[in-house]
Amino acid sequence: MATVAELQLKLRRPLELELQQGCQNRAVAGGMERLLENFARPFPKVREALRGYDALSPDERVGALKSALDLLTPPTPAPAPVRRPASRVEVQPADVGGPLSPDTELSRVPLGPGAAKKLGSLGLHTLRDLLHAYPRRHEDRRALPSLAEVEDGTRVTVEGVIVSKHRRTPKPGMLILEATLENPWGERIKCSWFNQAWIEKGLREGTRLIVTGRAKRFGRSVQVAVEHVESVADAANSLSSGRIVGVYDSKDGISQDFLRRTAHTALSRVPLDDYLTARWRAQYGLTDLGDALWGIHFPHDEAQLERALARLRFDEYLFLELRVLLQGEDAVLLGKRFTALDRDMQAFEASLPFRFTGAQRRVLYEIADDMRSERQMARLVQGDVGSGKTAVAACALYLAVQDGYQGALMAPTEILARQHFANLQGYLTPLGVRVGLLIGAMGAKLKAEVQAQIAAGELDIVVGTQALIQEAVRFQNLGLAVVDEEHRFGVMQRRKLLAGRPDVLVMSATPIPRSLALTAYGDLELSVIDELPPGRTPIETKLIQDTARRQAYGFVMKQIREGRQAYVVTALIEESDTLELLAATQLADDLRVLLPEARIDLLHGRMSAAEKDDVMERFRRREFDVLVSTTVIEVGVDVANATVMVIENAERFGLSQLHQLRGRVGRGSAQSYCVLVAGEHSQKTRKRLKIIEGSTDGFVIAEADLKLRGPGELKGTRQSGIPDLKLGDLTSDVEIIEAARTLAKHILAHDPKLTHPGLAYLRSELQARSSQVAYREVI
Repeated sequence: MATVAELQLKLRRPLELELQQGCQNRAVAGGMERLLENFARPFPKVREALRGYDALSPDERVGALKSALDLLTPPTPAPAPVRRPASRVEVQPADVGGPLSPDTELSRVPLGPGAAKKLGSLGLHTLRDLLHAYPRRHEDRRALPSLAEVEDGTRVTVEGVIVSKHRRTPKPGMLILEATLENPWGERIKCSWFNQAWIEKGLREGTRLIVTGRAKRFGRSVQVAVEHVESVADAANSLSSGRIVGVYDSKDGISQDFLRRTAHTALSRVPLDDYLTARWRAQYGLTDLGDALWGIHFPHDEAQLERALARLRFDEYLFLELRVLLQGEDAVLLGKRFTALDRDMQAFEASLPFRFTGAQRRVLYEIADDMRSERQMARLVQGDVGSGKTAVAACALYLAVQDGYQGALMAPTEILARQHFANLQGYLTPLGVRVGLLIGAMGAKLKAEVQAQIAAGELDIVVGTQALIQEAVRFQNLGLAVVDEEHRFGVMQRRKLLAGRPDVLVMSATPIPRSLALTAYGDLELSVIDELPPGRTPIETKLIQDTARRQAYGFVMKQIREGRQAYVVTALIEESDTLELLAATQLADDLRVLLPEARIDLLHGRMSAAEKDDVMERFRRREFDVLVSTTVIEVGVDVANATVMVIENAERFGLSQLHQLRGRVGRGSAQSYCVLVAGEHSQKTRKRLKIIEGSTDGFVIAEADLKLRGPGELKGTRQSGIPDLKLGDLTSDVEIIEAARTLAKHILAHDPKLTHPGLAYLRSELQARSSQVAYREVI
């Protein structure tokens, strides 16, 4: 005989369906009066609430249905942070026992035969792993659909009891299993499985199943090609039906029902003490950890699921920011303390042939505030190509020198180091600042002379490459280190330069979306120069198909005849210097045929630093017209007379990289152009490249690139430092990231090593979430 709970469930579903369908009295054959007559006898209050349903107005029907559903739905209190919440779910045998530590190995938890091995194959080894193995999506199974609701071709989840089954083998090697289910409305659904013999033993008549798959309508009947199936022993006490249900990542042989039961066990056995204080939770509008973990796995309603997602997403970013802030250094370092006088900044600007933009001035004052603090400055200055980052850095270096300190600027390549050296000489030499250069290409004698000048304090500012961090280099009193394109240096390389704890200014001409900057560079304060100097002419960008290459190079030749120069960039086809060289060499040979009047030379990654410098110097001196290059000219190289760039096979580049390449032209006053040649003609490719054609804002482009390619690929690598996020989305979580970062900085400002007893749980959770040994050693 059916239990009261089963009868409640059987009656509640058609009432919910009627409510969803707009109270048209069509959810049940014969109408609601017939349903009440057949099924509602054990529930006289429900029959009374729906009495005379046929004659009620639509609004009255809504009220009557809601009253009836309230009578059929027992109240379920919200879960407490530590206690298991009251719910319809009966405690499974594995739930019996006292509380366990989150670090308890699953092999020590009574989850059933072979459970620990199954879970281990999914990378789950402790109760903490289970708690944080969140569902990848949720399905609302509080009212599974009737056949009337199912649309052809849609993915559906339906429940029913097997009333018949059979197997077919239409041809050798093909097995089709079919089962007919009867749902709570008495409707029948045919379900099919292709070449899944292992399913057959679970297809027994009378078994209740929940199946998910693509639906196909044949008139009034529906057939489902099953993608996922689970059996339900007791629908009234099930974790898999009659509720919002989580769907987990799994593999063949590991059922969703099993994963839900083990998650329920973990929640029931682990004291869900919160590592965030009630004050912090109130400040950031977060629910407690117990409510969040129960809510992500077994939400009572949409509101609890929403609370859970908000809290657990915040936690992901909080622990990420704590990791970045702690990694490799103390959270708070004492640095140099500068006076950074306003009059010195004004004197520097007065010596320039231009005025600072509002954005440059704002960022400079942010830097000066940091320099005046006794804490070590660690600031990232982002700015699009040509936004004036170097002038701002030069002013900061000038402030350091005015207080008797030395400064250093480290660039990733010798070409860029020479360029920075020339720029700083122009800015600072008229103000009496002594600027030197130290690069690997120097002769041993000259290098030794520069090193001696650095040690004696005879040079105020030194510009260089990795040569600045060699053992023989000793600064007398390094106060400010400027690192250009920081992501191109290794961690140990940076630390050598920063060993004396100078203030640190990192510059990047690679626009990075704010969300990514706050995570990948979470240990740095962020400044953005988001304004270009007046008078700069925007670069015109044109996307063409490779079938129109001749016209593109005809335009290049026109520019050359007007006295201009051009870049032509070839894409790296594979991770191979040899293939890259061959591609660039072949392109240069082709262009010599196509542009017989032009003088053409080649730049590629197989050249030595001295050879690259020589090619670029000759290009600057206009000794040839067209530079065919691989992406080694991507960042920082400055040739004012180059006004056109052609990028071959543009589809092989990310949007941010295309924007960086484009920034090599437009360095002078003449109108400049970028031609994107697409070798692939698909609509998807064209749509993506149209973004770069239509915008010159590097930050807009970087945001689009982030959405298209993800954080790990934004700079063409998998080394962004951002772990895979389970819940977070860097394309839309800026506000959450900023809030989490604010709390992380607050925590570490008051307790840099998390040694306070009140932070013990936060500390242990932070250690447990990190898989990096070096990081664990920090705390």
